[in-house]
Amino acid sequence: MTLLNADEGKEYIIQRIETDDEELDAFLFSLGCYSGEPITVISHLKGSCVVSIKDGRYSIDRQLAEAIII
Repeated sequence: MTLLNADEGKEYIIQRIETDDEELDAFLFSLGCYSGEPITVISHLKGSCVVSIKDGRYSIDRQLAEAIII
């Protein structure tokens, strides 16, 4: 399941990141978004999601949300 299908307010564990783009992978890693880390979807907006990772909140676009498998 991807973040786009996640329920708001529920904590999930990231299973893997599905991307061939090393730059995107490095960006997600810098946010603390990698396998085994908890992630919570705060809200779904048009074309994006607001997520909580560690102590930060981030707005990620549809492409990133589809790459994060929970």
